[in-house]
Amino acid sequence: MKKRVTGFDLARALAIFGMVIVNFKIAMHAETGNMLLMNFAGAFEGRASALFVILAGVGVTFLTNKSRESSDRALVLKNRLSLIKRGLLLIAIGLVFTLIWEADILHFYGFYFLIAAAIFTANDKSLLFISAIIMLIFPTLMLFLNYEQNWNWSTLTYENLWSFDGMIRHIVFNGFHPVFPWAAFLIFGMWLGRQDLSQSLIRKKLLAWSLITLLVTECIFYLIRVTIGDSSVLEVKSEAITFLFSTSLIPPLPQYIISAGSSAVVVLVACLYFSERFSDSIINKWLYQTGQLSLTLYVAHVIIGMGILESIGRLENQTINFSLLSALMFCVCGIFFSVVWLKFLKAGPLEWIFRKVAY
Repeated sequence: MKKRVTGFDLARALAIFGMVIVNFKIAMHAETGNMLLMNFAGAFEGRASALFVILAGVGVTFLTNKSRESSDRALVLKNRLSLIKRGLLLIAIGLVFTLIWEADILHFYGFYFLIAAAIFTANDKSLLFISAIIMLIFPTLMLFLNYEQNWNWSTLTYENLWSFDGMIRHIVFNGFHPVFPWAAFLIFGMWLGRQDLSQSLIRKKLLAWSLITLLVTECIFYLIRVTIGDSSVLEVKSEAITFLFSTSLIPPLPQYIISAGSSAVVVLVACLYFSERFSDSIINKWLYQTGQLSLTLYVAHVIIGMGILESIGRLENQTINFSLLSALMFCVCGIFFSVVWLKFLKAGPLEWIFRKVAY
């Protein structure tokens, strides 16, 4: 069990690093510089955050396993209330944090947790079914609602966020990480957490199926874009083709959810193997300790990381080279801080507060 947990913490650290890379790039409007580095940073867009949400779902399962398996009504109610409190706390913190960082994911997390509170006693097949339904609701909504409403694509900002209509659309449908379809990641993570990932055979099957699904999805939609992207084949603008058949974050269509979910499982299984194979490695220890402070580091990368860059006038209109260098420096500092902090205390500062309030 210990090795399994450290593997999840290792994956959580990698997810945070990826989110730092993406968010620094967004905040700095880093659209110039070395193309290889641009592609490297782009590879994390929508993937690191998907892994982060899936890991949250795994955490929900770890929290609720005992009550679900025992069918103890009092314990089930206790876990349900705990998830609701966590969700409400994340919504409150996230909405305040949105004033600083508009691309915040925490308030969305809160709504995912409220859904998890309602369904964590469901069986495995039901979880997968609910996850699939949530994924498919999004393209259905796109048939009736304008996905681009309130978006300013030139600045990648969401306008009218604080109006009633804008907030509802933002949370449910077309924000950075809307409930439909992003809650599907958390519910899938809940299912994943129920699998005995200490068993090598199960890990191998998950890895094989995830790799196959990832490659097939990416290849199919690449071929679709290439085939019908030619205006002589179909009278549709190339921008619309890319928009509808992309496997990228915006818009989060089913092919993106499937691709990002598959890549997340590949990374997670790799982390479990690494933490098991190199359990005594100092690198493994440093990384899983960093993962244990994921909430603290997520908030810090905006308030401290971006705050320092803004104070020295280097936050906007930077190259991808400088953006990645800044992200690397923050990640190294984050590792150092995590290792030192956990020498003296058992939980990160925000993690400690969160547990005290939410339990």
